Amino acid sequence: MAGGRAGVADLRGPGFLNSDPAGLKTALANEARALGFDCIGITVPGTIEDAGQHFLEFIASGGHGDMDWLAAQPERRVDPRGLWADVRSVIMLGVNYGPDSDPLAILKQRARAAISVYAQGDDYHDLIKKRLKALARWLVATAPSEVKVFVDTAAVMEKPLAQTAGLGWQGKHTNLVSREFGSWLFLGAIYTTLELPRDDAEIDHCGSCRACLDICPTSAFTAPYKLDARRCISYLTIENKGPIPHEFRKAIGNRIYGCDDCLAACPWNKFAQEGREAKLAARDELRAPGLAELARLDDSAFRALFTKSPVKRIGRDRFLRNVLVAIGNSGEVGLVAEARRLLDDASPLVRGAAVWALGQLVLGDEFEVTKSAAMSSERDDSVCKEWSAAS
Repeated sequence: MAGGRAGVADLRGPGFLNSDPAGLKTALANEARALGFDCIGITVPGTIEDAGQHFLEFIASGGHGDMDWLAAQPERRVDPRGLWADVRSVIMLGVNYGPDSDPLAILKQRARAAISVYAQGDDYHDLIKKRLKALARWLVATAPSEVKVFVDTAAVMEKPLAQTAGLGWQGKHTNLVSREFGSWLFLGAIYTTLELPRDDAEIDHCGSCRACLDICPTSAFTAPYKLDARRCISYLTIENKGPIPHEFRKAIGNRIYGCDDCLAACPWNKFAQEGREAKLAARDELRAPGLAELARLDDSAFRALFTKSPVKRIGRDRFLRNVLVAIGNSGEVGLVAEARRLLDDASPLVRGAAVWALGQLVLGDEFEVTKSAAMSSERDDSVCKEWSAAS
């Protein structure tokens, strides 16, 4: 799932005019790879009309859920000139973050948490933005121009632009697929006033394959290439601020932050490579953390564990909501104590999730006794509804 609305850099410089656009493009690609980018391609405005129309249909259907920032001024997304009228070329760049093991294996360890591959290391926004700015400074110093850099932080349709720049194609799961890197590319963009030679767009290589669609635990794809974010586990565990809807809780399993199922299922991953950037590599403590340990995190411990991680953005309460859903799905009676303890948490969101988790692990009279005692003092309507639903 994409997010954020700020973080645009506007860089200018004197430099000198390079009269050889092809030579400049070659030098740009060499500099990009020296800075740690794994792939680069160039496209121009006016190349993503079809994707723009699909985006408008997605917004009209309500498929974006509570991500209101996506629906704000949609015309700024459907063409790069809607964001910056002076742009002449779009430089798309990718950084490979391919995992060193199968992301689906952790789903079998129900007492442990599954965190999306991209969130097991440092936040990619910070790392890629620094590289984009460095490359933009080089470009401005080499050829007089104006540039703006973006990494998932503005009204930019990165994936369609990446396809028209030849980096890959948008698969049936709506994510970018690369013949060289599979599903595992972080994207960044540089808009420039320079007119650079464009690359050929990549074509769709999905064929009749449905692996990404069929593996989705919540049936979030209404059709090939069409996602209803409101059903997507990444949306439910990250963007969704309230209780996770009951209809999806069982399907979430032990996924506590994001979901890699549709990405990992793609057959093109047989060509994927392990990422070479150490800062994006999985930290040992985030590969398969125990649910019991995560359930005991207070706010300061949560912030310490997820320092520099994108997980930190959702906050401790939403995070524990997710952990408790995973605890409820674990089938581990040894985790009952963690759910019971969090019935007294200060956050109604956490208490409500604890009710559900306890209801999955404790049955009969024991649950009814706990319910009676808790409801006598509970004042939050949302938590009371959870108790009633758990009857």
